[in-house]
Amino acid sequence: MSPRDTDYSDLKALFINTTLTRSPGRSHTQSLIDVSASIMSDQGVEVDQFRAVDHPIATGVYPDMREYGWEVDAWPELFPRVLAADIFVIAGPIWLGDNSSETKKIIERLYAHSGELNEKGQWLYYGRTGGCLITGNEDGIKHCASNVLYSLQHIGYSIPPQADAGWIGEAGPGPSYGDELPDGTRVGFDNDFTNRNTTFLTWNLLHLARMLKDAGGFPDYGNQRKEWDAGVRFDFPNPEYRS
Repeated sequence: MSPRDTDYSDLKALFINTTLTRSPGRSHTQSLIDVSASIMSDQGVEVDQFRAVDHPIATGVYPDMREYGWEVDAWPELFPRVLAADIFVIAGPIWLGDNSSETKKIIERLYAHSGELNEKGQWLYYGRTGGCLITGNEDGIKHCASNVLYSLQHIGYSIPPQADAGWIGEAGPGPSYGDELPDGTRVGFDNDFTNRNTTFLTWNLLHLARMLKDAGGFPDYGNQRKEWDAGVRFDFPNPEYRS
C-alpha cells in the first residue's frame, strides 16, 4: 500500500531526547531524531519533542515527586504531552555501554503512571506505539534498545517490528553521529544500515499507530484490571475443574 493511500495526519508523535547536553548545545542524538521526525512530518503527523535534561524533572517513581520531598518537578506539566502522543520515541546516547541517566529517569517517570487505567479499564499506555533511537561511540545499540523497548511494552505500549535504530562509530574516541569531517561530509549520514533501520522504524510506528487508531485502541477483552479484580477471569482455566 502506498502512503498516498493512507492518511496519517490525525496522528501525533512525541520524541524525548535523553541526551546529557542541554539546549542549545549540540546533540548528536537530535540529528537522528530529525531523520525520523521529518518522515513523520512529511505524512502530516504532528510531531512534538523536547530534551529531558532541559527540564527540572525529579528522580523517582511517582507521578508528582513534589509530594515526596522534591521542591521542583516538571514531570506533571510534561506528562500530558506523553498522553497526547499516538507514537512515542525515546532517543538517547550510549554511555559506558548503557542508556544515559536521562533515559533511565524518563522510563522511571513513565512507570510512575503504569498503575493508572484508560477509559477502557486497561493500563494507561494501551493503544499507543513505542520505539527508540540510539547513538554513541561504543558498542551497545541492541543492549540499550532492548532495555527501552522491554520497558515500554511492559507498561503497555505496543511495539511494532524493528522498532529500534541507531548509529555507533568506531570503538574509542572519535567523531559522533552528524559531526562534520574536514571534507564537509557528516559522519553517519551515509550509513545505509542506520538509514534503512531508521526509515523502517518510522514507517512501522506509523503503520501500527494507524491500525490502533482505526481500531479504537487495543482490544479490551482479557486485559481489564478492574474486571479481573471484580472476579472476571477471561477464560483462565479454573484449577478445580482441570482433568
